[in-house]
Amino acid sequence: MKTLADPGNALAEGLAAIRAEFQVPAGFPPEVLAAAQTAAKRVPTEHVDRTALPFVTLDPASSTDLDQAFHIEPSGADLLLHYAIADTAWFVDDGGPIDAEAWRRGETLYLPDGKAGLYPPVLAEGAASLLPGGPRPAVIFIVRVRPDGSVRLDGAERAVVHSRAKLAYDGVTAADLPPDFGELARRIQAAEAERGAARVEPPEQQLEPRGDGSYTLVFRPHLDSETQNAALSLATNLAVADLLQTHRTGLFRVMARPEKAAVKRLRFTARALGIDWPTGMDLDHFERRLDQHDPHQAALMLAIRRAGPGASYAPYREGVVPWHSAMAATYAHATAPLRRLADRYVVQAALAVANGRAVPEPVAAAFERLPEVMARADALAGRIERAVLDLAEAVLLSGREGETFHAVATEVVEKWAKVQLCDLPVRARVAAGNVEPGEGLLLRLTDADPAKRAITFERT
Repeated sequence: MKTLADPGNALAEGLAAIRAEFQVPAGFPPEVLAAAQTAAKRVPTEHVDRTALPFVTLDPASSTDLDQAFHIEPSGADLLLHYAIADTAWFVDDGGPIDAEAWRRGETLYLPDGKAGLYPPVLAEGAASLLPGGPRPAVIFIVRVRPDGSVRLDGAERAVVHSRAKLAYDGVTAADLPPDFGELARRIQAAEAERGAARVEPPEQQLEPRGDGSYTLVFRPHLDSETQNAALSLATNLAVADLLQTHRTGLFRVMARPEKAAVKRLRFTARALGIDWPTGMDLDHFERRLDQHDPHQAALMLAIRRAGPGASYAPYREGVVPWHSAMAATYAHATAPLRRLADRYVVQAALAVANGRAVPEPVAAAFERLPEVMARADALAGRIERAVLDLAEAVLLSGREGETFHAVATEVVEKWAKVQLCDLPVRARVAAGNVEPGEGLLLRLTDADPAKRAITFERT
């Protein structure tokens, strides 16, 4: 963690430049805002009343676009997860101005000084958000979680819900949550381990606002409450994916594992970092042993994440089993429709199929178009995130030219090494012949230019 001193206001100027370079929308067209204002007044008419169920939400403290709320109850030895998802489709007309703008954007873009939402705030942070203090339309997925962690979708319905509390990852206590919350998460995590899933989240490199105009550049480990909450979303997404695959429709999240050559390089990295990777143990099982709170193991987790080919979207194809290697399962995105365009359509399809209806034609047609749209949106979000971090690293190191820093090589490609500084949350690239992955290096900073978002090191 490092607070950035920025007397020259380079961060604010740099963030403005990033928004301009990547054409990040500053707002919404007037016709979209007008349509959203009208849509926000729609009264739910196809929804049953489930306001008596004590739903709660669990998110980052600052979040206001709340996609999910949950309630858990026992059913014999099973647990029933009532997972309420924001009913975005209730407010968005196919082919209308809100829909057309969402297709142009694909997903919400996040920057440290504010986000560019997929939908106008009157919907995403108002009428469609599952905020406490008032009823909201939702789609409730009822997910049965067995003692072994296997899941099944028992039903889906449009409903009006009333969240009792907006809980935050960094302040929630066990008393705030349903009594079976921890047990449900434990079951899902145990099932992941049993099937060999490698859904291990490395610490995130982030530029976080401090609230006083300054920023902190950090490697942020995932909190236990965050990991447990993700298990609820995972259970729902797995159950929805299984339902859609069984009914020969849907849009799935797919990902291949790193190739053999990449795994071999990772073994060298582990050895150099002093981490024991037993011979014969595959990457999936090894990765689950890593501790994100240990700096060396966290660096290896990041290297593993970068070694993979990345995830993508694929529509249902006859005879093809869509597979997400990190989940070791067929998997779909259905739980964040306020932030991802594809989820709105997956939710609509699952709602129809679960109730014995045909998937609406606009939804089926969207599954064919969405992979390209979501790939473009994901790529843009990734480029913006990297640009923000490059800017933060340049600001952090500006004025320290000539100083030396200890680093570890995380990857070597031809004559270039990707390195992680040992004492700062900074990654860089340096010209380095005869370097092995995991090797320690002493580097001298030769240039740090916030305007170019660039830092340059040389070996000493």
